[in-house]
Amino acid sequence: MTVVETLELRARFARSLSDLYGTEVPAYTTLLEVAEAVNDELLARLGADAERLGSIERVTAERHGAIRVGTPRELAQVARIFGALGMYPTGFYDLRDAAPAPIPVVSTAFRPHDPNQLSRNPFRVFVSMLVPEDERFFDADLSRRLLDFLGSRTLFPDELLSLADTAERDDGLEVAAADRFLELATAAFALSPDPVDRDWYDELERVSSVAADIGGVTSTHINHLTPRLLDIDELYRRMAAHGIAMIDQIQGPPRWDGPDILLRQTSFRALAEPRLFREADGRIVRGDLRVRFGEVEARGVAPTLAGRQLYDRMLAEADARSRNAPDLPRDQVLRAVWEENLPRTDVDLARRDLGYYTFAVRSDRPEGVPPGDLVTLLDDGWVEATPIVYEDFLPRSAAGIFASNLSGQGSADASRTSAPRDRAWLAKAIGRPVIDPDDLYAHQRAESLEAVAAALGLDHIDVVSSAKGDTS
Repeated sequence: MTVVETLELRARFARSLSDLYGTEVPAYTTLLEVAEAVNDELLARLGADAERLGSIERVTAERHGAIRVGTPRELAQVARIFGALGMYPTGFYDLRDAAPAPIPVVSTAFRPHDPNQLSRNPFRVFVSMLVPEDERFFDADLSRRLLDFLGSRTLFPDELLSLADTAERDDGLEVAAADRFLELATAAFALSPDPVDRDWYDELERVSSVAADIGGVTSTHINHLTPRLLDIDELYRRMAAHGIAMIDQIQGPPRWDGPDILLRQTSFRALAEPRLFREADGRIVRGDLRVRFGEVEARGVAPTLAGRQLYDRMLAEADARSRNAPDLPRDQVLRAVWEENLPRTDVDLARRDLGYYTFAVRSDRPEGVPPGDLVTLLDDGWVEATPIVYEDFLPRSAAGIFASNLSGQGSADASRTSAPRDRAWLAKAIGRPVIDPDDLYAHQRAESLEAVAAALGLDHIDVVSSAKGDTS
């Protein structure tokens, strides 16, 4: 019996979703064409240096999707579908306090964990879940009606969930079952032709456009599929030249001369898509909604906890400078802060324990007894460092892109009570562990250091040493 294994299921599903989204949002096809051209040109210009954060094959195939659901039950079902694809809940993101506009959702990302799986197909999906119980956004009456509405709908057919459970248990599906699973899974994320109840949608949209997109319709759908760029600034320029309106700025860290960290993102603006609406008198009329957009991303080095703390301090400093000098372009302010605070090389990021790297013994290492700390091993040429790619997300950047594409800012009453949510709550709600991404990066680095220590005959290697270099 021929089995379609997990990796192939994931790759086929990513391609199927991409084909679907291209038919639904034609500008997405233009985005992919421009992205491929930009990546190919940078590879031709820089050669191997362009692939320091992943091979061109990986970057070209890479996508992250985004969907939205309404309840823990729906999110648990999503987890079963993505579990069949070797994708697991990773990280917890609370956008309810996000700037520039709070959004009544909490989120996690489903992605592979094994570095080999990521290198072969790094498909990931950012899934946001509405929090109808949060009184800052929904009063008691609206919360009750919203929960009733969400509880009455079915996003995923039983057949799809059963096939997903079998695929996760058996690490794949027989060919015919795999084809059926992919057909059902793709259809579950297609834009529904069902009429939208205009009064209900409008009521939710006054709270949040995202709340309306989740709770104002009877289905879910892809909100965006994001290709990865080697030069996001060049794509931003070219998309405008194609006549496609982009949001006002690239979200996340600035372009600068040192190593990129974390994640840079931007998108074209949400397009008006034709939809059917049901009016209060029962008439079905044509209209449009602007909820879906085309996002792109450029990924950098995964920061350590110390690196993430430095990133937060740099953002706070940039915010303060922008308030004091509002006429200065934001990217100019960010770049100045980066140049003042962040090391300019991968080796220095590793030396200061600000970024995650894997390490390997150099073939041209010195003779003699190797030192026992990482800083000296790097400085004296014993080991080389390879960046670990940041595979996850940034709440502030996500909120910035959401806000740039919303038809309205919505409303929230900060004086009211929030509904407590955290990673532990989410794990219990969906019945699966939600992994802290930092644990994955730290484990990957530790494994490489153990291999280096064994190769050099060392008992262990100190990651941070005060013997040499700045470890602040």
